[in-house]
Amino acid sequence: MTILTIDFEASCLPRHGLSYPIEVGIACDGKARSWLIRPHDDWAGWYWSDEAETLHGLSLDQVNREGLPAETVLAELAAACDGRRMVADSMIDQYWLDTLADAAGQPTPFLIDHVSFLLDEHRADEQRIGAAVAYADARHAERHRAASDALWLSALLDHISARPVVEHRALMRLT
Repeated sequence: MTILTIDFEASCLPRHGLSYPIEVGIACDGKARSWLIRPHDDWAGWYWSDEAETLHGLSLDQVNREGLPAETVLAELAAACDGRRMVADSMIDQYWLDTLADAAGQPTPFLIDHVSFLLDEHRADEQRIGAAVAYADARHAERHRAASDALWLSALLDHISARPVVEHRALMRLT
């Protein structure tokens, strides 16, 4: 089964209050795709953190202007991920997928595994994980945007599983 990595950027971390997804990215084999998510009416009054905005570099105005409706993002994301195993490096990504699906009025289209399951499956020890992190860091230094974070995790998993990686400088559309 093909593994896709997934990452969400959000309005804030939940410790600050109710948070909602503002961007989602997926990656595999050095290719990535991402979507900006326009805040849904159901999220009115939920928290927007200046700290999060500084981290991911997306303003609320930009997300409102350029984001797609939750229904569109969920439909396109579900189609792109159909039949693939989804993996994230944070368990909170499932919460943001569920939040997106709720806003779209749809069931959550898939479950997201935590990267630790794959590390266990490959019996990756601390040294191997450290080498994989260094490998991913060297290839994807830009972080805190959904596509680049998904590419980083994909590179880490490629190194762990010893799959050859096709390196791309630009983000490309998954087919």
